[in-house]
Amino acid sequence: MKIAVVGTGYVGLVTGTCFAETGNQVTCVDINQEKVQQMQAGKIPIYEPGLDDLFQRNTQEGRLHFTTSLKEGIEGAKVIFLALPTPPGADGSADLKYILQVANDLGPILSDYTVIIDKSTVPVGTSDKVRAAIAKNATVEFDVVSNPEFLREGVAVEDFMKPDRVVIGTQSDRAKDLMSRLYAPLVRQGNPIIFMDERSAELTKYAANAFLATKITFMNEIANLCELVGANVDEVRKGIGTDSRIGKRFLFAGIGYGGSCFPKDVQALAKTSAENDYEFKILDSVMRVNENQKTKLIPHLAKHFKGDLAGKKIAMWGLAFKPYTDDIREAPALYNIDALLELGASVSAYDPEAMGHVKQLMGDKITFTKNPYEALEGADALLIVTEWPQFRTPDFERMDSLLKNKVIFDGRNLYELNQMQELGYTYYSIGRQTIH
Repeated sequence: MKIAVVGTGYVGLVTGTCFAETGNQVTCVDINQEKVQQMQAGKIPIYEPGLDDLFQRNTQEGRLHFTTSLKEGIEGAKVIFLALPTPPGADGSADLKYILQVANDLGPILSDYTVIIDKSTVPVGTSDKVRAAIAKNATVEFDVVSNPEFLREGVAVEDFMKPDRVVIGTQSDRAKDLMSRLYAPLVRQGNPIIFMDERSAELTKYAANAFLATKITFMNEIANLCELVGANVDEVRKGIGTDSRIGKRFLFAGIGYGGSCFPKDVQALAKTSAENDYEFKILDSVMRVNENQKTKLIPHLAKHFKGDLAGKKIAMWGLAFKPYTDDIREAPALYNIDALLELGASVSAYDPEAMGHVKQLMGDKITFTKNPYEALEGADALLIVTEWPQFRTPDFERMDSLLKNKVIFDGRNLYELNQMQELGYTYYSIGRQTIH
């Protein structure tokens, strides 16, 4: 099948590459000429484990193409995926200008029946707006389908190729048939394709992300209470995670969630609720708690140094919002850097993938190092922000020789308390006893 994908961010590029891997002819469209030229030259613009191999194979075998021309990109396509950004507006609502602009442009250039698919995370009712925008100038039949993505950055390829479920919002039998054939190679193991109306599909994505964000935030609240009552959040997590009604995932306490999905989607769902005169109180609390949680360790850090961080050098491990990605959108690291700089400290940071993006954003406000140990040289303390695997079993002897003080502020609870005690570290973590 011939497919067009408009937008080559994390979602668009993974979608296009993976559909090419199942034998389809895919053309990805993006207005960024530099980015398109980069991809045409065989260079992938994002970091996503496993994607590079698929990208190289499918470009070399002629199934994956790139262009800046919408008309050229959609020529002969049976389906067109819209994988465009929906950034939050000033009021928290999702900004649909990119999607609606492309919808307007599509109308006059459609030459045959086509299914246009909203792959972006969009508010309820967006499919109606896209349909109306296309219909203004369309001369052929078309259907608009909502097909939300449930990809986790870092394992997006696996999520796409082996989905838990595929949600498709359409009431058109013609579109249902085409979408069933398109996804058939990905659901051979029996994972369901769930058909529903467009509005329900749009809300499903927001509901899923908001629920997971709530689960994370609840556990962070439990962690904060653990610190006050002398309990250990790791033990509590094990105790409740073995309950099949709750499950083990998304129960790890830390310094809050970030990324391109949870913050934006929770905010957008709250905005949709407000627009419909419904006060979604849980979401308001989730956003407020998460905002505070991101910099939860800063007061502890300041207190440890008797309220004076001026001139102190803080080593930071991790910049991406989570491991296995270079995405820094709403990353807790950024909030912690700002707080530390405001208090007069300097920051020396290391991340395996995200340093380029942070450097683009912050310039020389902080120092970037070649490896995690270089960041520790002469540092007064270490602040761990992202749980990259390489940070889990470091060379503590080497760390001892580099740090001025054996002090770690761990926002991801990477180390066992008894281990830190044996090693002689002062160790602050989330929802657990402080080791002195």
